Amino acid sequence: MTHWIRGAAVWFSVLICICGVAAQVRYSIPEEMPKGSVVGNIAEDLGIDLKRLRSGRARIITGDSSAYVELDADKGTLAVSERIDRELLCKQTSPCSFTFELILENPIQLYDVTVEIVDVNDHPPSFPRGEIEIEISESALPGARFLLISAYDPDVGLNTIQSYSLKPSDNFILKHESRPDGTKYIEMILQSPLDREHKEEMSLTLTAADGGAPVKSGTMRINIKVLDANDNAPVFAKKLYRVSVPENSPKGSHVSTVSASDVDKGINGDVTYAIRHAGDSEHGLFNIDEISGDITVSAEIDYEKTKKYELNIEAKDHGGLTDSCMVIIDIIDMNDNPPVITLTSFTNPVSEDAPIATTLAVINVKDLDSGVNGQVSCAISKNSPFVIKSSLRNYYTLQTDENLDRELTSEYNITLTATDEGTPPLFSSKTIHLRVSDVNDNRPVFERGSYVTSVSENNPPGASILAVTATDADCCQSARVSYLLEDTQVNGMAASSFVSINAETGIIYASRSFDFEQLKGFEITVRAQDGGSPPLSGNVTINVQIQDQNDNGPQILYPIQSGGSLVAEMVPRAADVGYLVTKVVAVDVDSGQNAWLSYKLQKATDRALFEVGAQNGEIRTARQVTDKDPVKQKLTVVVEDNGQPSRSATVNVNVAVADSFPEVLSEFTDFTHEKEKNENLTFYLVLALAAVSFLFICCLVVIISVKIYRWRQSRICYQSKLPVIPYYPPHYADTGRTGTLQQMYNYEVCMTTDSCKSDLKYIRPCSEVSLSLDTGRTLTLPLRTEESSTSDDVQQKPPSNDWRLPPNQRPGPSGAVAHPEGAPAVTGTGPWPNPPTEAEQLQALMAAANEVSEATATLGPRYNAQYVPDYRQNVYIPGSTATLTTNPQQPPQQALPPPQALPPADAPKAAQTPASKKKSAKKDKK
Repeated sequence: MTHWIRGAAVWFSVLICICGVAAQVRYSIPEEMPKGSVVGNIAEDLGIDLKRLRSGRARIITGDSSAYVELDADKGTLAVSERIDRELLCKQTSPCSFTFELILENPIQLYDVTVEIVDVNDHPPSFPRGEIEIEISESALPGARFLLISAYDPDVGLNTIQSYSLKPSDNFILKHESRPDGTKYIEMILQSPLDREHKEEMSLTLTAADGGAPVKSGTMRINIKVLDANDNAPVFAKKLYRVSVPENSPKGSHVSTVSASDVDKGINGDVTYAIRHAGDSEHGLFNIDEISGDITVSAEIDYEKTKKYELNIEAKDHGGLTDSCMVIIDIIDMNDNPPVITLTSFTNPVSEDAPIATTLAVINVKDLDSGVNGQVSCAISKNSPFVIKSSLRNYYTLQTDENLDRELTSEYNITLTATDEGTPPLFSSKTIHLRVSDVNDNRPVFERGSYVTSVSENNPPGASILAVTATDADCCQSARVSYLLEDTQVNGMAASSFVSINAETGIIYASRSFDFEQLKGFEITVRAQDGGSPPLSGNVTINVQIQDQNDNGPQILYPIQSGGSLVAEMVPRAADVGYLVTKVVAVDVDSGQNAWLSYKLQKATDRALFEVGAQNGEIRTARQVTDKDPVKQKLTVVVEDNGQPSRSATVNVNVAVADSFPEVLSEFTDFTHEKEKNENLTFYLVLALAAVSFLFICCLVVIISVKIYRWRQSRICYQSKLPVIPYYPPHYADTGRTGTLQQMYNYEVCMTTDSCKSDLKYIRPCSEVSLSLDTGRTLTLPLRTEESSTSDDVQQKPPSNDWRLPPNQRPGPSGAVAHPEGAPAVTGTGPWPNPPTEAEQLQALMAAANEVSEATATLGPRYNAQYVPDYRQNVYIPGSTATLTTNPQQPPQQALPPPQALPPADAPKAAQTPASKKKSAKKDKK
C-alpha cells in the first residue's frame, strides 16, 4: 500500500467559480498520505498573491471537523497536517470528501475548498467470525442454498471485495447474488447430495479477495454438520423490507416485523430469526425477537451520524434450513440540534471614529440538522448601533450602523441569536463584549468659566493661591490633563514672574511676594492641555485680587522731625482753653480700616495743660495758661492705625509757653547741646571700636606672616648645599668716607647646614661689624663709624648705561682712573654697572675667612674650623693662570700682569676695595 501511495501521482481538479468575493476549489488526493505532503498550490489556483495571503492573515476554518490540511502562507500551498483515513472519514460513502473554508481579512474574503479522498487498498477483507457452524440435512436436495456471512472490506471501488472462493468444492459451489437495491451477498449451493452415514461433518474454507494491487484476501472456516432429513427450508415473505424510523426514538421502539414460513411439520417447521450481519454502525442499535421476528430499537439513533441502516435477517428451522432477507431502515431527521454560532473573526476594540459599515466580526452559523431544520437565520439585539448581514452560506458579518461615541457608551454587549426553521424552532445565543477605543475628540473643560481668588499681600514666595481643575471626557492618555500658564503681560511683565502653576495638579503658586500698595490685582490665563495626538486644550481666566495687610505704619508729615534744629510751637500765656497749639498730620499708605488713624497724648510735661484730638490730631490747651506753667513743654503724641495688629508712630512736639521769642531761645538752647553731646559720644564709640578691630586683625596677619616666613627660610637654609659664591650688588655708596661700600651692606653667602646656628663677627679697628645670617642666605653687616654710632642707609639706585664706557673710564676698582691727589673722594652714588672681577671676589672671600679664623681664636671653640670651611688655601681663578694665597711669605703666582701694573704716573691712587679694606684692618689689629 505504501509503495502504491508513493508511486501514485497526486492529481487534482480545480473548479473555480468567482462570484463577487466567493470562490470554490476542489482537490483530489489519495488517503494515507504522509504528514506534510502537498495537496496543491491554493494561491496559484485561486489567483491570490502571496503578499495578500500574509497581509490578510489567511487561515483555514474547518468548523466541527478535524483539520486534515494546513496552510503554508509563505508558499501558498496546502499540506497534509495528519494522516487521512478515508474509511474513518466517510465509511462506505463514495466519493469521499471534506470541505473547509479559507478566510482572508482586510478586506474579508472567503473561499470554499473541497478535498476528495481517493480510496487506497489499505484494508484486507475480513469476516465477522473466523469460524461458523452450518447444519445441513442429509435430505437436502442439490441446489439447496445456504446464505454465508459476507466478508467486510471498508475500502470502496476496486479495492473492496471482488470475489469469493470455496475449497474444497466437491459438494458445494458459491454463487454471487445481487438484491434489487444493488447490495451483494453470497450463497453456498449444494451441488451433490449429502450422506450423513458416509460423512457426518465437513470443513470448508471460504476466501474473500478484493481487486486492489496487490490483492488482499480474508478467510473464514465453515464447519458443516449433516443432520437428519428436513427437506423444506423457511422462506421469507419478502426478500427486502424497507422502513423509516425517526431519530431519537426511545429504546424498545418497534421498527418492523419480518416473517418466514416452513412447510415442514413439527419441530422442523419451527422458525427462528436472527440478525446475521451488521456493520459497525448498525451493531447494537437494533434487536430482533427470534420467535416473532419483531425488530426493535436497542440504542440511541442519530440521524447526523448515520442516515440509513441495513440489516441481514436470517430465518432458520430446527432442521437447519435457512432463508434470508434484507431490512433497510431509513432514519427520519428531527429538529434536535440547535444552531452553533462560531466567531470566526473579531475586531476588538473598535475605534470610536470608525466609519459606518465597518466590519467588526465574521460569524459562522451551522445547524447539523438537514432540510428545513438546518435552515438558519441570525439576528442581533435591537437598539444597538450595529447591524448583521449575510455574506456567504452560513456566514454573517457584524457591521456598524451608526457613529460610535466612547464618551456616551464605552462598551457594548452584543447578543447574537441564531434560529432554525424547524418545528418547533430551536435557537442559540452568543454574547460578545465589544470595547470602543478612545479618540482624542474632547477638549479639557474647567469646572468654572472663570475664577476669582484673593491672596494677602506680603505672602511668602511659593504660597498656594488657587487650585484649578479641568476634566477631559476622553480616557487614558487623551484624558491626562496638564496645566500651562499662558504668556500674558501683567503691568508690562510676564505673568510667569508673578505666579507659577503645577503642571500635574493645577495648583497656582505665587512666584513673589505681593505688595497691595503697588499692585491691587492682576489677571492671568491658564491653559489645560490633554495628552492626545494632536493635543486639545481649553483656557480659563483667573482674576487674582490682592488683599491689603496692615504692613505700613503711620507716617508723620507734620511736625517735621529734624535732627539738626529744634522746632517749637509758641503758646502765649494769655491763651484760653481750647487754644490751637498745632496739629499733628500723619498718613497711612494702607487702605480701609488699616488706614484709619487715631491720636493720643502719650507723655507731656504737664498732662493737664494740653489735649490731643483723637480723630484730627489737633493739640489744644485743656485749661487756662498761667504764669506758673514752665516755658519748656515737651509733648509725645502717638499716632496709631486701626489694623490688626495695629501699628503706631510717635512724634515729639516742643511747646514754648512764652510771649516773646528771646525767652524761648534761651530756654531751648540747653536741649540742643545735650543732643549734640549724645550724638558725638556715639560717633566716637563706634570709631574706637572699628580702630581696635582693625589693629587686632593687622597684628594677627603680621604674626602669621613672620611665622611662615621664618619656617620657610629655615627649611631653605637646612637644605642648601650650594657652593660659597660671594655677590656684590651693582650699586655702591660712600657718604663722607673713602671706601666704596655702603654703611649697611648685604652679603649673600652659602655656608654649611649648621651655619644657621652660628654667629659671624667681622671686627674692624675702632668699630664693630656684626654679620648675622638669616635663613634667606643674606649677610647683613651694619657698620659703626667712629664719628657716629648710627648708620645711614643709602638706597641703591637703578643701574644706568655707564657700563658701556671703556674699562679705563668705569668707576670702581676694575675701571679706576687717575685723578689728582687730594681731590675729593669719589662718592658712590653713581652706578656700578660691571660686577667685580673674579680676582676681586676671591680676595674679599679670603679676607672674610681670615677674620673668621681670628674670631675663632679669640672667642673660643664655638667658631671651630669644623663649622666654617677654610678658604685660606690656594684659590684658583677660573679662566686665568693666577693663584691667590693667604700665606704672606708666599707671593702670588700670576701669569698675567696684575691690575697694579698700570703706569703709576698717569693713574692716581685707586680707591680701596672691600678686600683691601679688610687687609688693612687686619694689619692694624696685628
